[in-house]
Amino acid sequence: MTTSKKLFIKTYGCQMNVYDSERMAETLAGQGYEATDQAGEADMILLNTCHIREKAAEKVYSELGRLRPLKDANPDLKIGVAGCVAQAEGAEIMARQPLVDLVVGPQSYHRLPELEAKARSGAPALDTDFPAEDKFDHMRGPRAARGPTAFLTVQEGCDKFCAFCVVPYTRGAEVSRPADKVMAEARDLVERGVREITLLGQNVNAYADADGVTLATLIRRLAKVDGLERIRFTTSHPNDMSDDLIAAHGEVEKLMPYLHLPVQSGSDKILKAMNRRHTADHYIRLIERIRAARPDILLSGDFITGFPGESEADFADTLALVETVGYGQAYSFKYSSRPGTPAADRAEVPEVKKADRLARLQALLGAQQKATQDAMVGREVSVLFEKSGRLPGQMVGKSEYLHAVFAETDAAVGEIRKLRIIESSANSLGGELALGQGPVTQSA
Repeated sequence: MTTSKKLFIKTYGCQMNVYDSERMAETLAGQGYEATDQAGEADMILLNTCHIREKAAEKVYSELGRLRPLKDANPDLKIGVAGCVAQAEGAEIMARQPLVDLVVGPQSYHRLPELEAKARSGAPALDTDFPAEDKFDHMRGPRAARGPTAFLTVQEGCDKFCAFCVVPYTRGAEVSRPADKVMAEARDLVERGVREITLLGQNVNAYADADGVTLATLIRRLAKVDGLERIRFTTSHPNDMSDDLIAAHGEVEKLMPYLHLPVQSGSDKILKAMNRRHTADHYIRLIERIRAARPDILLSGDFITGFPGESEADFADTLALVETVGYGQAYSFKYSSRPGTPAADRAEVPEVKKADRLARLQALLGAQQKATQDAMVGREVSVLFEKSGRLPGQMVGKSEYLHAVFAETDAAVGEIRKLRIIESSANSLGGELALGQGPVTQSA
């Protein structure tokens, strides 16, 4: 019988890293590892890293430095670095930080068992290849009950080569998983208690398997799975928002009315410099078509302020686009140079201007988000409850629009209930059971 060992995984970055961490944990469970949320009791620590934000590698090295006392106290502890920083830095991580025993890139996670064995034997355990085989075919572990929501990766990599982005270099070219394998995994998740699945990809709406199954077709197939009540997908590129996918938003009841569609800038000059290959007008016309198909859809986006060459007039174009579209949620960042990307060597906008523009953009986006949430008061929404709230008898879940909703209810985790929204606060909504059933608790 395999002796139980403890595995601690710290996950940085996007939802795909969350999914990858879950699969790595399942794979290592087959090697006798049990998950723990306490790094101090772990036999192996994995840092699943993200390379998108500024100084990502330096932050990983800082975290590794904080782990040194654990290694000193337990020489048998194995420490690994996974994810996009591992892919970008490779052997440099081990050379710079000798306490690291294992480095593995995103496309080699299925090789974790053999890498773990190498690390245990004291041999170098490094794999940042882009193997031809589907890693997900080999990442299997013991089946366990799941919560009501789950991520499911269907596509990886990106061929767009935006001038600011490292994804094509750390995740590779666009690859879509076969639809039948996605369907099998989705059914397995549903059998284990999942009621909502979010389909993931660096450029998820570019999904197209070898048999020509598109994302829209995949969504329609998933909608027929008994027990699966909700479907979402992220993250998309405007250039791959096809007619059939737009139509699915209006025709597939299980596809939730929420869409994250990054635009990054409202200036055509900056969009061209970013190599986005679309214009602001193209994006706005696309939004109009999506809203025609699903009028109540809540839109989310990504924005970068201070991209090299951005003038005040260019930034004004971004504010104008935001005013035109109206976002219920959005993510915005100051531009930060990523080594190896086409924009890395361009002259940067002064930091003070980046920060000022970000503050003004976030003020506008924040006002739009508040207005969207306030407009929900008095409406009925369907809430999938995910966990208990902070107060006795309180539950929290997500609406179809991805708003966090708190309510006093006897609903169990995994149940979907119709609620009437009676309160809007900074980051959540308060609701009560529809038809006046039960009191409301204050949102957290």
